[in-house]
Amino acid sequence: MAENTVPTLTIFTPAYNRAHTIGRTYESLLCQSCKDFEWLVVDDGSTDNTRSLVEGWISEGKIPIRYVYQQNQGMHGAHNGAYANIYTELNVCIDSDDFMPRDAVEKIITFWRANYRPEDKDKIAGIIALDADTEGNIIGDTFPPELKQTTLRGYLETHKGKGDKKLVYRTEVVKKYPPYPIFEGEKYVGLPYLYCMIDLDYELLTLNEVLVNVDYQPDGSSYGMWRQYWNNPKGLAFYRKFDMQQATTFKHRLIDNIHYVNHSIRGGNKKFLAESPQKFLTFISIPAGLVLYFINKRKVRQGAQFNAKIKKKE
Repeated sequence: MAENTVPTLTIFTPAYNRAHTIGRTYESLLCQSCKDFEWLVVDDGSTDNTRSLVEGWISEGKIPIRYVYQQNQGMHGAHNGAYANIYTELNVCIDSDDFMPRDAVEKIITFWRANYRPEDKDKIAGIIALDADTEGNIIGDTFPPELKQTTLRGYLETHKGKGDKKLVYRTEVVKKYPPYPIFEGEKYVGLPYLYCMIDLDYELLTLNEVLVNVDYQPDGSSYGMWRQYWNNPKGLAFYRKFDMQQATTFKHRLIDNIHYVNHSIRGGNKKFLAESPQKFLTFISIPAGLVLYFINKRKVRQGAQFNAKIKKKE
């Protein structure tokens, strides 16, 4: 890529106290066979040496890097910060504990240029591709050969696909939608909120290639599910209200309503039934939601006790 040329792709990485893992992410970007990208690191209030690490890499000048610091807002808040600072045609998120195969950027750019047509700008939002674990094993399913375009929800619900997938979006599309809401004292709103809004208006081109190797960390947002539920009831109730209106199956809507009841009880919202967009389904979900609430409470207490024992042994 020539100097002073705007790259095609922004790879953005939300980072919160991941100085111990983000170096692997950096090394994987150094090795990319195609350099038509910029790395945007959004430091979500880290208290470790993330800043000094990234500033050191910037001074090396081996790849284009931008560093943005913000007060801690959680993963969705870091995504808000990223989207506010992206200006390239495409963007993709790579978490600070993950890494990219050396040909990942090349695959994105080559596939996009070969398959996206400007006349499809009102139909196509980007690319949906594959995740793999650190050993290279694909997570979940690959795409059926005949499936050339889909939405994330359509793939998971209509086509019964499984496993995390990597999403590459046109920046112009992402910026059309409102940012994730921030709830005081909370750090989590489901990231699919934005993706499912985009699903209502656009589809994604399917790419049967691995773009990222995922290494789930014990302190990552994908691990502490019960703790996330307990600590972020307002944000998760907000997401479940949205999702229950978009879900395409009764089973999915019922699950959303049960979770909505759980989060509403935890958040102390006595008006949750009146505020529900699916009042009857919410009403019949109250017993299961109560059960889930008490399970959630027990799981969090057990987890806290386990962590206390581990720290005591240390």
